[in-house]
Amino acid sequence: MSALTIVVLAKAPRPGFVKTRLVPPLTYEDAAAVAAAALRDTLAAVDATPARHRILALDGDDAEWQRTGWSVVPQPTGGLDRRIAAALAAAPGPVLLVGMDTPQLQPAHLLAFDPDAYDAGLGPAEDGGYWVIGLRDPGWAAAAVLGVPMSQASTGAVQLSRLRALGLRVQLLPRLTDVDTIETAEAVAGEAPSSRFAATLAALRLPR
Repeated sequence: MSALTIVVLAKAPRPGFVKTRLVPPLTYEDAAAVAAAALRDTLAAVDATPARHRILALDGDDAEWQRTGWSVVPQPTGGLDRRIAAALAAAPGPVLLVGMDTPQLQPAHLLAFDPDAYDAGLGPAEDGGYWVIGLRDPGWAAAAVLGVPMSQASTGAVQLSRLRALGLRVQLLPRLTDVDTIETAEAVAGEAPSSRFAATLAALRLPR
Protein backbone atom coordinates (compact mmCIF):
# COMPACT_ATOMS: atom_id res chain seq x y z
CA MET A 1 0.00 0.00 0.00
CA SER A 2 2.93 2.39 0.43
CA ALA A 3 3.19 2.55 -3.38
CA LEU A 4 -0.38 3.78 -3.77
CA THR A 5 -1.33 7.27 -4.94
CA ILE A 6 -4.52 8.65 -3.39
CA VAL A 7 -6.35 11.50 -5.12
CA VAL A 8 -9.12 13.55 -3.51
CA LEU A 9 -11.37 15.21 -6.09
CA ALA A 10 -13.04 18.24 -4.52
CA LYS A 11 -14.62 21.64 -4.96
CA ALA A 12 -13.42 24.55 -2.86
CA PRO A 13 -16.31 25.04 -0.40
CA ARG A 14 -17.86 28.34 -1.55
CA PRO A 15 -21.43 29.31 -0.66
CA GLY A 16 -23.78 28.61 -3.55
CA PHE A 17 -21.37 26.22 -5.28
CA VAL A 18 -21.24 23.20 -2.96
CA LYS A 19 -23.88 21.03 -1.32
CA THR A 20 -26.72 23.14 -2.69
CA ARG A 21 -29.13 20.23 -2.23
CA LEU A 22 -28.85 20.85 1.51
CA VAL A 23 -30.57 24.22 0.96
CA PRO A 24 -33.11 24.38 2.57
CA PRO A 25 -33.08 23.63 5.47
CA LEU A 26 -29.49 24.94 5.47
CA THR A 27 -28.41 28.29 4.11
CA TYR A 28 -25.80 28.38 1.36
CA GLU A 29 -23.24 29.56 3.93
CA ASP A 30 -24.10 26.67 6.25
CA ALA A 31 -23.90 24.19 3.36
CA ALA A 32 -20.42 25.49 2.50
CA ALA A 33 -19.34 25.07 6.14
CA VAL A 34 -20.62 21.49 6.13
CA ALA A 35 -18.77 20.83 2.87
CA ALA A 36 -15.55 22.28 4.28
CA ALA A 37 -15.81 20.01 7.29
CA ALA A 38 -16.43 17.00 5.04
CA LEU A 39 -13.36 17.85 2.98
CA ARG A 40 -11.19 18.23 6.08
CA ASP A 41 -12.37 14.86 7.39
CA THR A 42 -11.60 13.26 4.02
CA LEU A 43 -8.12 14.76 3.88
CA ALA A 44 -7.45 13.60 7.44
CA ALA A 45 -8.45 10.04 6.56
CA VAL A 46 -6.10 10.07 3.58
CA ASP A 47 -3.32 11.55 5.74
CA ALA A 48 -3.74 8.54 8.05
CA THR A 49 -3.49 6.06 5.15
CA PRO A 50 -0.07 4.83 3.95
CA ALA A 51 0.52 6.22 0.45
CA ARG A 52 3.37 7.17 -1.85
CA HIS A 53 1.61 10.30 -3.12
CA ARG A 54 -1.38 12.34 -1.94
CA ILE A 55 -3.00 14.69 -4.43
CA LEU A 56 -5.87 17.16 -4.02
CA ALA A 57 -7.47 17.82 -7.41
CA LEU A 58 -9.33 21.02 -6.60
CA ASP A 59 -11.93 23.05 -8.43
CA GLY A 60 -11.47 26.57 -7.05
CA ASP A 61 -9.06 28.60 -4.94
CA ASP A 62 -6.41 26.45 -3.27
CA ALA A 63 -5.12 29.06 -0.80
CA GLU A 64 -6.79 27.40 2.20
CA TRP A 65 -6.06 23.84 1.13
CA GLN A 66 -2.29 23.62 0.77
CA ARG A 67 -1.09 20.82 3.04
CA THR A 68 2.28 19.34 3.93
CA GLY A 69 2.88 16.14 1.99
CA TRP A 70 0.22 16.92 -0.63
CA SER A 71 0.25 18.19 -4.18
CA VAL A 72 -2.67 20.49 -5.04
CA VAL A 73 -3.58 20.56 -8.72
CA PRO A 74 -6.45 22.25 -10.60
CA GLN A 75 -9.22 20.27 -12.20
CA PRO A 76 -9.81 20.69 -15.94
CA THR A 77 -13.06 22.12 -17.24
CA GLY A 78 -15.78 19.75 -18.41
CA GLY A 79 -18.08 17.13 -16.97
CA LEU A 80 -17.39 15.01 -13.94
CA ASP A 81 -16.35 12.04 -16.09
CA ARG A 82 -13.65 14.15 -17.73
CA ARG A 83 -12.44 15.51 -14.40
CA ILE A 84 -12.23 12.05 -12.83
CA ALA A 85 -10.44 10.61 -15.85
CA ALA A 86 -7.94 13.49 -15.91
CA ALA A 87 -7.15 13.19 -12.21
CA LEU A 88 -6.62 9.44 -12.49
CA ALA A 89 -4.51 9.70 -15.64
CA ALA A 90 -2.20 12.34 -14.16
CA ALA A 91 -1.38 10.31 -11.06
CA PRO A 92 1.36 7.69 -10.66
CA GLY A 93 -0.19 4.26 -10.41
CA PRO A 94 -1.64 2.41 -8.76
CA VAL A 95 -4.11 5.16 -7.97
CA LEU A 96 -7.24 5.46 -5.86
CA LEU A 97 -9.59 8.46 -6.27
CA VAL A 98 -12.20 9.59 -3.74
CA GLY A 99 -14.53 12.55 -3.55
CA MET A 100 -15.38 14.85 -0.64
CA ASP A 101 -18.87 13.46 -0.01
CA THR A 102 -18.00 10.65 2.42
CA PRO A 103 -16.64 12.26 5.62
CA GLN A 104 -17.17 8.94 7.42
CA LEU A 105 -14.20 7.65 5.40
CA GLN A 106 -11.62 5.64 7.34
CA PRO A 107 -8.17 4.38 6.29
CA ALA A 108 -9.53 0.82 6.34
CA HIS A 109 -11.90 1.71 3.49
CA LEU A 110 -8.93 2.76 1.36
CA LEU A 111 -6.63 -0.03 2.51
CA ALA A 112 -9.19 -2.55 1.24
CA PHE A 113 -8.01 -1.92 -2.34
CA ASP A 114 -5.50 -4.56 -3.46
CA PRO A 115 -3.89 -3.49 -6.75
CA ASP A 116 -1.65 -6.57 -6.70
CA ALA A 117 -4.66 -8.85 -7.04
CA TYR A 118 -7.03 -6.57 -9.00
CA ASP A 119 -6.79 -4.18 -11.93
CA ALA A 120 -9.49 -1.85 -10.62
CA GLY A 121 -11.48 -1.09 -7.50
CA LEU A 122 -14.94 0.43 -7.21
CA GLY A 123 -16.81 1.40 -4.06
CA PRO A 124 -20.57 1.67 -4.60
CA ALA A 125 -22.60 4.42 -2.98
CA GLU A 126 -26.07 3.97 -1.55
CA ASP A 127 -27.54 6.39 -4.12
CA GLY A 128 -26.44 4.24 -7.05
CA GLY A 129 -23.22 6.10 -7.78
CA TYR A 130 -19.76 5.35 -6.45
CA TRP A 131 -17.55 7.02 -3.87
CA VAL A 132 -14.16 5.63 -4.95
CA ILE A 133 -12.51 4.27 -8.06
CA GLY A 134 -9.06 2.75 -8.31
CA LEU A 135 -6.85 1.66 -11.18
CA ARG A 136 -3.64 -0.32 -11.11
CA ASP A 137 -2.60 1.40 -14.37
CA PRO A 138 -3.68 5.06 -14.79
CA GLY A 139 -3.29 4.61 -18.54
CA TRP A 140 -6.72 2.95 -18.49
CA ALA A 141 -8.42 6.08 -17.11
CA ALA A 142 -9.86 7.57 -20.29
CA ALA A 143 -11.24 4.29 -21.58
CA ALA A 144 -12.58 3.42 -18.13
CA VAL A 145 -14.37 6.65 -17.24
CA LEU A 146 -15.04 8.97 -20.19
CA GLY A 147 -18.67 8.82 -21.26
CA VAL A 148 -19.96 7.18 -18.08
CA PRO A 149 -23.10 9.16 -17.09
CA MET A 150 -22.46 10.78 -13.72
CA SER A 151 -24.78 11.72 -10.83
CA GLN A 152 -27.45 9.22 -11.83
CA ALA A 153 -28.92 6.20 -10.07
CA SER A 154 -27.27 3.98 -12.69
CA THR A 155 -23.78 5.54 -12.51
CA GLY A 156 -22.22 2.83 -10.35
CA ALA A 157 -23.66 -0.01 -12.44
CA VAL A 158 -22.56 1.59 -15.71
CA GLN A 159 -19.08 2.25 -14.33
CA LEU A 160 -18.73 -1.34 -13.15
CA SER A 161 -19.86 -2.64 -16.54
CA ARG A 162 -17.35 -0.37 -18.28
CA LEU A 163 -14.47 -1.63 -16.17
CA ARG A 164 -15.43 -5.25 -16.77
CA ALA A 165 -15.94 -4.64 -20.50
CA LEU A 166 -12.28 -3.56 -20.65
CA GLY A 167 -11.34 -6.97 -19.27
CA LEU A 168 -10.23 -5.58 -15.92
CA ARG A 169 -10.40 -7.61 -12.73
CA VAL A 170 -12.59 -5.45 -10.49
CA GLN A 171 -12.55 -5.48 -6.70
CA LEU A 172 -15.77 -4.25 -5.12
CA LEU A 173 -14.92 -2.04 -2.15
CA PRO A 174 -17.15 -1.22 0.85
CA ARG A 175 -20.47 0.51 0.19
CA LEU A 176 -20.80 4.00 1.71
CA THR A 177 -23.42 6.74 1.83
CA ASP A 178 -22.71 10.01 -0.01
CA VAL A 179 -23.79 13.27 1.58
CA ASP A 180 -26.28 14.74 -0.89
CA THR A 181 -29.43 15.60 1.05
CA ILE A 182 -30.11 16.63 4.63
CA GLU A 183 -31.31 13.07 5.33
CA THR A 184 -28.06 11.53 4.10
CA ALA A 185 -26.07 14.20 5.92
CA GLU A 186 -27.72 13.28 9.21
CA ALA A 187 -27.23 9.57 8.54
CA VAL A 188 -23.52 10.04 7.82
CA ALA A 189 -23.10 12.23 10.91
CA GLY A 190 -24.59 9.37 12.92
CA GLU A 191 -22.03 6.97 11.43
CA ALA A 192 -19.13 9.28 12.31
CA PRO A 193 -20.20 11.14 15.47
CA SER A 194 -16.65 12.31 16.31
CA SER A 195 -16.02 13.82 12.87
CA ARG A 196 -15.69 17.51 12.05
CA PHE A 197 -18.64 16.98 9.74
CA ALA A 198 -20.91 15.74 12.52
CA ALA A 199 -19.84 18.56 14.86
CA THR A 200 -20.46 21.20 12.19
CA LEU A 201 -23.87 19.79 11.32
CA ALA A 202 -24.86 19.56 14.99
CA ALA A 203 -23.81 23.16 15.61
CA LEU A 204 -26.35 24.36 13.07
CA ARG A 205 -29.19 23.26 15.40
CA LEU A 206 -31.50 22.13 12.61
CA PRO A 207 -35.22 22.46 13.37
CA ARG A 208 -37.05 19.20 14.11
